[in-house]
Amino acid sequence: MLVFSASDKGGTGRSVTSCNMAYQLSMEGLKVAYLDFDFGSPTAGAIFEISRVDCGIGGDVGMHSYLLGEAGSAARLSVRSETDRPELQHSRHPSGRLVLFPGDAGGAEFSGTDETVTRRCTELLAGCEDEFDVTMVDLSAGRSAALTLALQATARPQLASAAVRWLVFHRWSRQHIVAAHGLVHGPHGLLDAGQECGHHRGELQDAVRYVRTAVPALNQTEGLRPAQAAWLQIQDNTLTKAAANRYQLGDTVMLGATPVEPVLQWREQVILDDDVAAQIANPETVSAFRELAALLRSEAVWESLREW
Repeated sequence: MLVFSASDKGGTGRSVTSCNMAYQLSMEGLKVAYLDFDFGSPTAGAIFEISRVDCGIGGDVGMHSYLLGEAGSAARLSVRSETDRPELQHSRHPSGRLVLFPGDAGGAEFSGTDETVTRRCTELLAGCEDEFDVTMVDLSAGRSAALTLALQATARPQLASAAVRWLVFHRWSRQHIVAAHGLVHGPHGLLDAGQECGHHRGELQDAVRYVRTAVPALNQTEGLRPAQAAWLQIQDNTLTKAAANRYQLGDTVMLGATPVEPVLQWREQVILDDDVAAQIANPETVSAFRELAALLRSEAVWESLREW
């Protein structure tokens, strides 16, 4: 399975949620690859707490260099062997693997793609599809070259048999809902670009689901004045209606949501059961990541979520 994580804006929680989903998938005993295609700002190393690649890998072949043809193979790191965090080192499933393909330190977004870059991307994804149960690809935000490259590669015959899923991440605010809708349905968005690359528009749209991040719990209104609590409830109702009726982001195409997590507001990281046991992180956060990972793999759930 190939899973592409996209968002129209930075700050959506796309990378940290994807990293946590990848970790949870590995804890189910799966072999998971995580490809950092956020070429201009690779952050997966920092989220997995691998200090030597916290801003991408230097002196080796990261994703940007590999795709440009500067070496025959890309750097890959076992997250549990390389992480500086002891709890993450020891938190593992006997059969599970979690491998990071880091970005380049000092890399940059591609100004465009050519046949060589697309071919190497296709070969990389095909190789990961053969080796791993799930490959998660964290794309640069917006209508980026990374998004176009992923669409070009997945339209190639080598990946025709792969199960491909697109996750679009957005915060629960009007601006983020509008941006997520535009990324998929707007001019030059995912559907337009995918069709130009050779995808069937309807099939591509059917492969897109949405993830809401940092959604506040309205039942936790301690400290709010009555007028504030009432206003928040009205805003939530307005957003729910707009998402469903105007922006095509309603519950019928939403894979899941994550709650506001104080730990992640201060530090983007993998949330472990140890963090919950120490009463540092909220149990609802781990449950949300675990549920997203399970729903992602469920063919029945995925097929039940349709826009039409």
